[in-house]
Amino acid sequence: MGADRSGCLLLLLLLMSGLSPEVAAEAQEPSDGPGASQEAVWLTDVPAAMEFIAATEVAVIGFFQDLETPVVSIFHSMVQKFQDVSFGISTDAEVLAHYNITGNAISLFRLVDNERLDLESEYIESIDATKLSRFIEINSLHLVTEYNPVTVIGLFNSLIQIHLLLMMNKASPEYEESINRYQKAAKLFQGKILFILVNSGVKANGKVISFFKLKESQLPALAIYQTVDEEWDALPIAEVSVEHVQNFCDGFLKGERLRENHEPEEKTLKAEL
Repeated sequence: MGADRSGCLLLLLLLMSGLSPEVAAEAQEPSDGPGASQEAVWLTDVPAAMEFIAATEVAVIGFFQDLETPVVSIFHSMVQKFQDVSFGISTDAEVLAHYNITGNAISLFRLVDNERLDLESEYIESIDATKLSRFIEINSLHLVTEYNPVTVIGLFNSLIQIHLLLMMNKASPEYEESINRYQKAAKLFQGKILFILVNSGVKANGKVISFFKLKESQLPALAIYQTVDEEWDALPIAEVSVEHVQNFCDGFLKGERLRENHEPEEKTLKAEL
């Protein structure tokens, strides 16, 4: 990738290194239960690599000139750690050339915003499991990404500048059906709006809810936020439906606002989060 991406990546690694021990521990928790098993897919030609990337929300590929380098074993350890991420590996010269790889590299591909993030040779030569784990955790944005202290960094570094938040308690009986509808709506705005889930059952998430001037009694609710100018709107809803979500998003994109007072209290949303 270009120098600008490398510079951003270096800054991101510095941010990751400064995470609190509590957040670091959370980032290192496996995404699935014990005993789950998966393996990296060998990508032997360009069509296979392209199909692999297109078929999943988040793909992480190890492009290696040399399989004896220490990062290869670290890469394989991530495969078991992140069960909701697809891992591929390639040593094929044509595949590496297609993706402009000249040394060893690890790349993360996101379907939600067609973004690609690279860890190139100068970084991965000294990377350890903790840093690679944080890189994947922070940047794994799906069609619907659950908000937490780790993923918030990736959310605000996304190319998508409009974020939609569903604030709902994951313990509620309606959650499973609601999140399925929310995911269907997310596909309608892929590349335009980043869909986020804020679990209101987590006490620390109360600051996100209060920022949008909502109360627990008004949930579930939708809130939409534009990162460039911090313009936002919120809508309590009795039921999460594709139609409700679509109409709310369409209205915001057209400049329609449901609330009159959209001024934050004192801090910006980035500071609050």
